[in-house]
Order: sequence, then structure tokens, then C-alpha cells
Amino acid sequence: QVQLVESGGGLVQAGGSLRLSCAASGRNFSTYFMGWFRQAPGKEREFVAIINWSGINTYYTDSVKGRFTISRDNAKNMVYLQMNSLKPEDTALYYCTADRRLVRSWPPNYWGQGTQVTVSS
Repeated sequence: QVQLVESGGGLVQAGGSLRLSCAASGRNFSTYFMGWFRQAPGKEREFVAIINWSGINTYYTDSVKGRFTISRDNAKNMVYLQMNSLKPEDTALYYCTADRRLVRSWPPNYWGQGTQVTVSS
């Protein structure tokens, strides 16, 4: 069982930056693929980024490549999403996820309650 708690969301102007954090509790954190999904109003949840257990391999959806960076600290059971050059279309509720597999579709094994990111134009 893994519990996930996101933080770091907020309101930012277009072109700005935010750093999302995800605190994980439970056993064997370092064995999970950790990811981020998001859900904009009126839209389905979509994959954003995922990182493997070692942090060496990362994958991103095309719309955030070059702007977002996912990272993890296994010693602290933390996952991060650094978001730069934010656009209004990045506005969404962002979910931290954990799964034994590299999954880019919903639902993953575990997810948090989400943190809201709002980008104003």
C-alpha cells in the first residue's frame, strides 16, 4: 500500500514556473514507477510524466517536453515535477501516481488527491 500527498500547486502567470512535490509513504517506494497525471475541467485525465525506480529513465507527453522535468529522491520518498514556461492550457488538477509498471493510462495502482495548478494568461 502506498499513500501519496501532493503539494506545490497554485496560481501563476503564463510563462512562470511551479514545482510540484509528492510525498509517498508505504513500503518499497524505490521499486515503483512514479508519475504525474492531470485533469483539466471537462476533460479526461491525461498522462504528463513518469520516472523509473532509479530516476535514470523519464518519459513525457509531447505537450510538456522541454518545459517539465520529473525527478525523485528515493532517500526521502519524494517525487517532483518542475514546471517551467507554463501555459494556460497547463491549468489542471495534477495527480501524483505510483505503479509497479510503466503505465501512461489511467488508472494507476495508486494516486493522490491532487493539487490544483492554474495558469493565467
